[in-house]
Amino acid sequence: MPRIFRRVGITALAITLLAGAATPAVATAGSRAVPKAAAEQDRPELQKAIQELVDAGYAGMQMRVNDQRGEWVGSAGVRKLGQSAKPPTNGRFRIGSTTKNFVATLMLQLVADGKVRLDGPVADYLPEFRLDRRITVRMLLQHTSGLFNFAGGEVYDDGTYVPGIPWQGKEWVDKRFHTYQPEELVRLALSKPAKFEPGTNWSYSNTNYVLARLLIEKVTGRPYGEEMKRRILRPLHLRDTMVPGTRTDIPGPHAHGYHRYEDAGQWKVIDVTRQNPSWISSAGEMISTTKDLHTFFSALNSGKLIPTELLAEMRKPHPKSAGLFGRYGLGLYVQDTGPNCVGTLLNHNGSNNGYGALMYSTPDGKMTMTASITMGDAAIDQAQVFPKVLEKLLKKVFCGRQAEPAYGAEPAQPTS
Repeated sequence: MPRIFRRVGITALAITLLAGAATPAVATAGSRAVPKAAAEQDRPELQKAIQELVDAGYAGMQMRVNDQRGEWVGSAGVRKLGQSAKPPTNGRFRIGSTTKNFVATLMLQLVADGKVRLDGPVADYLPEFRLDRRITVRMLLQHTSGLFNFAGGEVYDDGTYVPGIPWQGKEWVDKRFHTYQPEELVRLALSKPAKFEPGTNWSYSNTNYVLARLLIEKVTGRPYGEEMKRRILRPLHLRDTMVPGTRTDIPGPHAHGYHRYEDAGQWKVIDVTRQNPSWISSAGEMISTTKDLHTFFSALNSGKLIPTELLAEMRKPHPKSAGLFGRYGLGLYVQDTGPNCVGTLLNHNGSNNGYGALMYSTPDGKMTMTASITMGDAAIDQAQVFPKVLEKLLKKVFCGRQAEPAYGAEPAQPTS
């Protein structure tokens, strides 16, 4: 059978960071039961898919699928190393760079309101940083500004690597409760050489979305977390989603995440469930659940959050942005699954040390898959393992008999 997901370049940062069956109408400890009538829980192929990911070495996974058959939720693996309880299917988790899709949506709402010009210079809103006037708001959201990536550093065309703040390993572990100010992260990035001239190329940079946060705060006069609540979280009743700021814990039910690192020649594993997410700020700090991510992404793609014309802009991918998750638009990836699947998939996955998040939707918002992955103590070759397990998972969810064709694609055929 031909491979339907194209294998393309994978960024080192994304791969390094990415790091139980639900029974109908029966609640397990820390989980919320889903009625069989609504969820049609008899879908062993989905349970098998998440179990395969755990078998590959991840500590745990919870997943939610919404499609024409209803809603399915399940989990596999463990909530905490050394214990047998599965991850709670209503558990909160750190969503990492999935945060960027929320921030981009908020920014486009401000564009719709006339408070921000999508193709206006960022320097007009944030003159204190003396940014290159060629850098526009669109470039921030699409990662075409060329600005140095403060978390992960940069590899330049001549092969030179310039590090940013500690983002993994012992350095990060030692500073995981340190508070960074967003202005501090931006100024660090601006002290380093740009990767390319604004608008001439594409490169994923967390700096773009910290600048987006500061711009949102400047034009609204409110912290971006408050603006996020006012414009998105409250209207959609996303009660389990939060912008934590410097809060170190994950409130409510949750699975634990772990970080494996080398120290003085010895490999160690530490529980990093508690951490100060200011190190990644608005580029990856948010906490949510699979249910809230489904509600948000379905609402966005069905046109409930931003005007149609801006949703279309969001979905225009940059031609040089090809990667594991597709091509990048404004705060989301656009992925082609081929003619024997659902056609176009939209996503923005994310990761934070200890946690990974998956968020996928068809363009009409009617079919979604949201999930959380927790890292454990296994040594995993992420560059080899993650693309393979992700591809198998997406095939099971979006390319089986339950998947409906999109954008004129042929009816989906069953896959093995």
